Amino acid sequence: MIEMLYVKKRTILLYMLPALILLTAFVFLPIVLNFIYALFRWSSFSTQWDFVGLANFARLLSDETVWVAFKNNLWYAVLSLIFQVGGSMLIAALLEEKWMRRSQPFFRTVYFLPSMISLTVVGILWQTIYSPVFGIVNPLLEKLGLGMLATDWLGNTRTAIFAVIAVSQWQYFGYTMVLFLVAMQGVPGDLYESAIIDGAGPFQRFIHITIPNIKEIILINCMTTIIGAFQVFDEIYIMTGGGPGRSSEVLGSYLFRTGFRNDEMGYASAIATMVFFVTFVFSVIQMRISGTGRREE
Repeated sequence: MIEMLYVKKRTILLYMLPALILLTAFVFLPIVLNFIYALFRWSSFSTQWDFVGLANFARLLSDETVWVAFKNNLWYAVLSLIFQVGGSMLIAALLEEKWMRRSQPFFRTVYFLPSMISLTVVGILWQTIYSPVFGIVNPLLEKLGLGMLATDWLGNTRTAIFAVIAVSQWQYFGYTMVLFLVAMQGVPGDLYESAIIDGAGPFQRFIHITIPNIKEIILINCMTTIIGAFQVFDEIYIMTGGGPGRSSEVLGSYLFRTGFRNDEMGYASAIATMVFFVTFVFSVIQMRISGTGRREE
């Protein structure tokens, strides 16, 4: 019996070995190397490496641009959780109602289409839409009697980051919604029928049946949304370049600017380590709070 268990464990380990090797080579090792690189002052055009210890990490604490970027990433994460996760879950629940079933394929396609468009195309498209000269946002506001809100959305330090965040919500809302739809369609219909017989309304069914049965996908969407919010780069780079000034800078764009424009590779590695640490901490906190993934006794 003991020999059989040993053979089974060894077989399982052999099956896991290729995945562990790949994870070590392409995930764990780069994380360790990145931290080591952050301990040096070095340039991509020079062979000289100066050991500076934790100086690059100390510099993070006093760098105002880092904290502006971190704040913008936080805004990205919070607003994405509210609209991209919370909003898409509500729309998915609405589309799962019986009176919406026939039109669900149409709305599902309409919502999902933006996520299929290239980020470059989306960025250029919304640059035009936001333009104070050629755009349609300001004229639309004026027709609605809200002309006082008209502004240069990407050129105003107060609105630039929020304008980009809005574009991100528009693009990924449908993708998140489809994930929720798939999860909701896996909830046993008997539970809803029993709840209806007991007099439960749509809101009560959503709170007491839908949410508990899709908590795994809620966690996954929250985790991927937060991680994506702290890794965002393309939208900022294309639409604002981190400007005006540094008002829409995020950690990803500042990392790129530091490493590939200023050629401060050691400091860029420290910023990358910060991004990893923040996303890792948020992921652990989410899993601990939700308790998702634990086996029920």
